[in-house]
Amino acid sequence: MSAQRLAPFEEIVERHGATVLRVCRAVVGAEIAEDAWSETFLSALQAYPQLPADANVEAWLVTIAHRKALDQLRARRRRAVPTAHVPERPAVPAPGLDTELVAEIAALPDKQRQAVAYHYVAGLPYDAVADILGGTAAAARRAAADGIAALRRTYPTTAAERGTPARTHR
Repeated sequence: MSAQRLAPFEEIVERHGATVLRVCRAVVGAEIAEDAWSETFLSALQAYPQLPADANVEAWLVTIAHRKALDQLRARRRRAVPTAHVPERPAVPAPGLDTELVAEIAALPDKQRQAVAYHYVAGLPYDAVADILGGTAAAARRAAADGIAALRRTYPTTAAERGTPARTHR
């Protein structure tokens, strides 16, 4: 048994909760991201005591989030929601991500969307992305690069191109 001890789970949620939510929103969209986030931390809470003390907790949580997000998508696809009129719902912007950018990411093919979310949004290295998606780090790098290239073609990069005022950093 290692002499290292795991941090209290509350600290893990506090430290990595925002990253996991951003990843969930980038992968499944704002409407069901919070459900995926909740499921991620419920599952993680059960498995946390068995986690090795030297484990990459962020990559572990993103892996769980990936699986829970896919579960949410599958469950949503199985549910029928008949309605004569669909009420308009305002888009919920992801903290730290432009709403238009989230929509552009959502339009990417699955592997590209996931690779972009895990590498660029969550900041995971390509080998961790490969572990989550299955495959090699080179394939994860290629999928992320293809996704970024597609975003550069479709998403305006400056505030002037988007027609929004530039933000000033304080």
